[in-house]
Amino acid sequence: MPLSQHTTFPANIPIIVEEDVFLYPFMIVPIFLSGEHNIKAAQAAIEHNSLVMICPTRDSEEGGYYDAGVIGTIMRKVVLPDGRVKILFQGLARGRIERVIGDDPLMATVHTIPTLPYNHQKVEAIIDNLAEQVRTLSNLTGNIPPDLLRTIQESQDPNRIIDLVASVLRLKKEDAYRLFIEEDIEKRLMLLIELILAEIETAKLQKEIKTKVSSKIDKVNREYFLKEQLKQIRKELGEDTTRDEEIERYRAKLEELRPHMPEEGYKEAKKQLDRLSRMHPDSADANVLQTYIEWVLEIPFGKLATKKLSIDAVSKRLDADHYSLKKPKERIIDYFAVRELLQQRKIDEKEAKGAILCFVGPPGVGKTSLANSIAKALDRQLVRIALGGMEDVNELRGHRRTYVGAMPGRIVQGLINAKEMNPVIVLDE
Repeated sequence: MPLSQHTTFPANIPIIVEEDVFLYPFMIVPIFLSGEHNIKAAQAAIEHNSLVMICPTRDSEEGGYYDAGVIGTIMRKVVLPDGRVKILFQGLARGRIERVIGDDPLMATVHTIPTLPYNHQKVEAIIDNLAEQVRTLSNLTGNIPPDLLRTIQESQDPNRIIDLVASVLRLKKEDAYRLFIEEDIEKRLMLLIELILAEIETAKLQKEIKTKVSSKIDKVNREYFLKEQLKQIRKELGEDTTRDEEIERYRAKLEELRPHMPEEGYKEAKKQLDRLSRMHPDSADANVLQTYIEWVLEIPFGKLATKKLSIDAVSKRLDADHYSLKKPKERIIDYFAVRELLQQRKIDEKEAKGAILCFVGPPGVGKTSLANSIAKALDRQLVRIALGGMEDVNELRGHRRTYVGAMPGRIVQGLINAKEMNPVIVLDE
């Protein structure tokens, strides 16, 4: 039934306030009413066979509702078991509240929103542009109904076209309100195109992000699939997979040490570990490289010794552990005196170049015991480093005849200060 056959405007009609977005005149929608005021407004409209207007609530902190909404009729009413009321509402026209005349139920004087005269040719050109933008948005999102474009081309009513397009967009209430109350057709169309362009930009950005994420996930899945295939092939060939497990352990250990390692050291260790993972396990270079990586991972990065240097402590320990050996002990004390003086003057350890104490002599003269005494005096760990992996230097150059019955000598033992990294090296012949 046309709106003019119901009543003349302005008219006093009940108002229903709903939280949903704006409804539009062409809609026939079910609405569930739970508030007492809304139920009374619907009941008043049915009893007096009058129109009713549905206005959306505001999202702002002040609350309240918009002064515009859809004027329509209640086609059916059903009371639900939970106390709510379901109505079937048919929209007829856009309306706006002039003044509120009652609040139980909410009643107001309402007038329809008119449409100003417009240039038909100009409006048709704008509608063509609107249809193009809607088509672009449809290609990006796929959320636009296929019949909408055909309706835009066939409809002769610009307001109906605007309402149809606006109803399928996810508009904010403020944007929908501005579009809803505009009386100028050209301005309504231009505003709707602006809103669609914003939707298009958002859709493009979402699609770009989705594509990047999807590509990354596909790459990860592909790598995982290929690795699993490689493991299965190796298993079928009878190859041992313990090497892959070792490399994974190396990677985990390297990541644990990363916060304490220099950045260049971490990059170099990771580079060599990647090389090792690509090498054949039976190649000679693979064994050398694996040994190198194991040594790097054994370095106590991040483990710092806190006890300060003390010449007195070193001197007392050397005298307590060794009789005589005057010159070696004086040389050791000279070295640590310089180190203590640098600490007292607060000279950066990076600026102070380190030194190596090299003790040379036949077996049994006290080279190793001197290193042990220094380690005890400084409360540092004595670390043994084998030369080329050999426990005895004579395995490299051959035993002397006078050394046949002797025990294999220690190759290199170093006292490494984990904080200062200044080793004291003992060479055994």
